[in-house]
Parts: sequence; structure tokens; C-alpha cells
Amino acid sequence: MTVSNPDPEDGSDGEALTWHDGDMPYSTAFGDHFYCRSDGRLECSHVFLTGNGLPARWQKDGTFRIGELGFGTGLNMCETWRQWKQTRRTGGLLHFMSFELYPMRAADIDRALSRWSEIDEERLRLVSQWPDRPEGIIDIQIDDQTTLTVTCGEALDGVSVTDFPFDAWYLDGFAPSRNGAMWSEEIMRALFDRTVPGGTFATYAAAGFVRRNLVSAGFAVERWPGFAGKREMLRGEKPASAA
Repeated sequence: MTVSNPDPEDGSDGEALTWHDGDMPYSTAFGDHFYCRSDGRLECSHVFLTGNGLPARWQKDGTFRIGELGFGTGLNMCETWRQWKQTRRTGGLLHFMSFELYPMRAADIDRALSRWSEIDEERLRLVSQWPDRPEGIIDIQIDDQTTLTVTCGEALDGVSVTDFPFDAWYLDGFAPSRNGAMWSEEIMRALFDRTVPGGTFATYAAAGFVRRNLVSAGFAVERWPGFAGKREMLRGEKPASAA
């Protein structure tokens, strides 16, 4: 087990990381792993892509916008981009926008994602364009049909000033029991207001208060089988009739 501490000389204001099993990052601030210990990449596909009806919903022209709470290692973006490249239409554009309080350094992102050879190409592209000082708003043109935006800071603050309408949300903050602010009713209402009618969300979380906050915000919520033996996850949508 090793610890990677923020270094003020490199411009990183991120949290200290503990590394388990060589390349598994663990947040010492929130006391939680960044992704499922069995296989975070497959969990991403099961929870976030399938939970949001992707990639089937990409089969049309125009911009599809995904919002994410918690960029972390960039795993969700890399796996999404991998599947997007395999299925996108010529006239389709993907804007992946994430909100992250503690942006990781490029070297840590590279280390965390190196366990999955399936996303080597995506990892290398992300790391090569990641800024030395990850702060403020990070805009990266990943390829000619894909844009990544990472807004650094408190998620609620970032979401509240965003004007974009989102087609899908990945709710991927640390566990609700350890990071309750990321799952508050206030932030769920902000997400709802910035979701297109018929837009969706998906999350590995199934805590009762998370479900209640999503329902209170206006989402229609349903339980799905979770990943790797986890009994439940949540997914749902903004009713098409909602303003």
C-alpha cells in the first residue's frame, strides 16, 4: 500500500490517495474506493451506459450531452468514449461534462486506468491532454466528435451555473454514507432542472434517502439489479411532459 500526497509545487489541490493492489485508488478524505473493486470498467458499462439506455440512444444526429457527478480517474469517460466510437453516427457529437471537487493529477489517472488494456487508447489520449494544473474549467477536444469538460469545485456550485440541457446523468459520487452532500435533494433538483424532458440518470447507489431525493426532485425512479452481486441500483428519467 502506498500513499500519493498532493504536492503544492505541481499545482494539484487534490486529496491524498492510498493505493491498494498497486493501481486501485482509495480516497482518504472520503474513506472509499474510486470504483468497484471487482471490475470498475464493467460496472461503468452495466450501471451508467446500460442504465441510461446507451449506446442505443446515440443513433441520431446532433449533440448528446452526458453530465457526471464525480470525474475521479476518468474511467467512466474513457469507457463511454470507447463505446461511443464504436457506435456513433457521422453526424453525432458527444459532450461529456463532469463535476469534480478534487481533480487528480495526470500521473495518478494514468496509474489508475492502466489496469484495463481495453481502454489503453482512451487513457493515453486523456492523460496526454490533461493539464498540469487541473483547476477551473478544463475543456478538451478528445476527437472531432467528442468534447470533455471538467468543472473543478463543488458539484452543486458547478451544476447551478451550467446552462446546458443534459440528456443523461452519471451519478457517481463516493458512497452516500460517506459523501452525503453529493446526493442531497438540493443537488438532485438542480440536476432535474438541467435535464431534457425524457432525459435519464443512473447510479450504483440504492440508499433510501437517495431514492427519495430523486423522487422529490421530480424524477421517475426505478430499481434495477446492481453490478457484481449488488442487489440494487437506481435509474430513472425526467417525465417527457415535465417543463
